Amino acid sequence: MNFDFSDEQKQLRDQVRRFLTDQCPSSAVRAILEGPEPFDRKLYRGLGEMGFLGAAIPEEYGGVGLGHLELCVIAEELGRVNAPVPVLSSVYQAAEALLIAGTDAQKAAWLPKLASGEAVATLALGEGPGKVGETSIKAQVSGGKLTGVKLPVADGDSADFAIVAARESQGVSLWLVDLTGPGVTRETLETIDPTRSQAKLSFDGAPADRLGEAGQGWRIVTDVLDRAAILLAFEQVGGADRSLEMARDYVLERMAFGRQIGSFQAVKHMLADMYVAATLARSNAYYGAWALSTGSAELGVAAATARVSATQAFQHCAKNNIQTHGGMGFTWAFDCHLFYRRANALALALGSQSTWEDLLIERLRLRNDAPAAA
Repeated sequence: MNFDFSDEQKQLRDQVRRFLTDQCPSSAVRAILEGPEPFDRKLYRGLGEMGFLGAAIPEEYGGVGLGHLELCVIAEELGRVNAPVPVLSSVYQAAEALLIAGTDAQKAAWLPKLASGEAVATLALGEGPGKVGETSIKAQVSGGKLTGVKLPVADGDSADFAIVAARESQGVSLWLVDLTGPGVTRETLETIDPTRSQAKLSFDGAPADRLGEAGQGWRIVTDVLDRAAILLAFEQVGGADRSLEMARDYVLERMAFGRQIGSFQAVKHMLADMYVAATLARSNAYYGAWALSTGSAELGVAAATARVSATQAFQHCAKNNIQTHGGMGFTWAFDCHLFYRRANALALALGSQSTWEDLLIERLRLRNDAPAAA
């Protein structure tokens, strides 16, 4: 079985890398970090114009219709540059939710705008501290009106619409809510990585349109999160690889006691550990990409495996990148902190590491018990 990407997909990677090298230097990331804008709007629209945002969206809905493998390739390159754009919330989550459960009218209304970069969207699940699950949902919809509070919500301060998990008489369902409409209040939250903003959304009788079947909201959410976990894993792999490259380049240039610091055994071991972590994460991400693109029954296990491995690798590489740079690594002038911020922010983006570890254990147990049950 070949888990590598095709020549065409590698050409796509080269194209995306050239585009991002030109359009997203670290100065562009810092401009968002230090400025008032929630994300790089020019870059986001540029990604849409190039067809990158719509890679997995069918052509009939304004996308390119390539597939999830190509979106994985694009995600990795976005991770390498810490792209300050709302792709996790808009493309990996909201667009996937629409593809899974949206009506033809809902898809026609929003997918072309997401593919072009004209609109930003988000998935609103959490309602405060603690583990997010079906039983934790307190927001309610009655008579097509949504009431409740959601936080943190990725890119909720700039999103045009949200897909919200809320209760009705049949159970938890998903609802499409126009965030520019009545009954919606937003509040931007302070986070470790302002280049991927978070917000508090308060709903007071906001009009809500059901997405998917009544009472099936959490089943859809589970599917969306599995897909997003794999796509996000590629972003994390890209970030881990770039952190490793930065560390390698620095230790080959920095001199101490008349020699490169990369020649010291302790530094070699640190880089070797970073390489092993990043390589293992890439292997698991490729496994996830295969499961996602083929619709394999292994998707659940593959998603949790990729999520756990990539989160560990990115945090490990980002932290040790700072360590190899020594005192310089902690300064604002160096880019190490940009990756450290992003690594820690993404570690919580779809639920904590322990949540996904528990999920992986449970899914492996169910898979292993299946033959005996049969």
